Amino acid sequence: MLPTALSAFASFPGSASAASSGLKGRFYKTLKIGMVKDGATLAEKFVIAKEAGFDGIELNAPGYDIEEARAAVAATGLPVDGTVCASHWEVRHSDPDPGARAKALETLLAALEATHAVGGHTVLLVVGHGKDGSQDEVWERSVANISQAIPLASRLGVGIAVENVWNEFCYDHKGGADQSADKLAAYIDAFASPWVGMQFDIGNHWKYGNTGDWIRTLGKRITKLDVKGFSRTEGKFTPIDQGDIDYVDVTKALLEIGFHGWCAAEVGGGDLAHLKGVASAMDQVFGLAD
Repeated sequence: MLPTALSAFASFPGSASAASSGLKGRFYKTLKIGMVKDGATLAEKFVIAKEAGFDGIELNAPGYDIEEARAAVAATGLPVDGTVCASHWEVRHSDPDPGARAKALETLLAALEATHAVGGHTVLLVVGHGKDGSQDEVWERSVANISQAIPLASRLGVGIAVENVWNEFCYDHKGGADQSADKLAAYIDAFASPWVGMQFDIGNHWKYGNTGDWIRTLGKRITKLDVKGFSRTEGKFTPIDQGDIDYVDVTKALLEIGFHGWCAAEVGGGDLAHLKGVASAMDQVFGLAD
């Protein structure tokens, strides 16, 4: 724990310049494969991501050619740090239909296998949706279903990384900006497994609560990060270095919980020049620039 490591902060919420050395050496930039708009092959997309300044890349699993992905890793030296589980919004672990839940589990198991096959160590997962029933029903169904994948996750050494998203679960979608991460923390704890953690999205719940405090509450449950900007004033998502997220406090909170690991950009994609800008924005807000 390093609560005093960043005792002097800049007052501007979007800047972590005063914490410029805080996350260096413990913070690695990755991005979603769909953000790389140029390149006809995976290898070409990997080259672009690496040149843009990223340390890794996330694929969607299952759904890619494993040998092609392995070849792209070998050719570029850019690792697949993790994946995003395919179809998890449409085919949900919380669905009232047992057949749909069985399909969701099948997809998750395949994603774990595909991720392991290319050297990745997490599968990002949206666990369900509040529209599938009461909060208790969504909780019980999703925990029971996802828990069936834990033995495989453990055997492969690939973590299941739950993302906090606008799925009307474990927070009040119509509520204000004073909500806490207590329900999310309890949900992760319900799995009672080190192989289920969180890929905490820094931008997703700024609308509903203080991001730094959510990080402090979730603590070691956070195994990975996503990042996008959000403006409470305008009520919309923004590029990473825009909006009004308090990145100084976010950086401080990450240091306090001893975070080491990957942070994935999840914003609009584009060509090489655009992606360089995204990587630069991450360096700026987290104080990673030299």
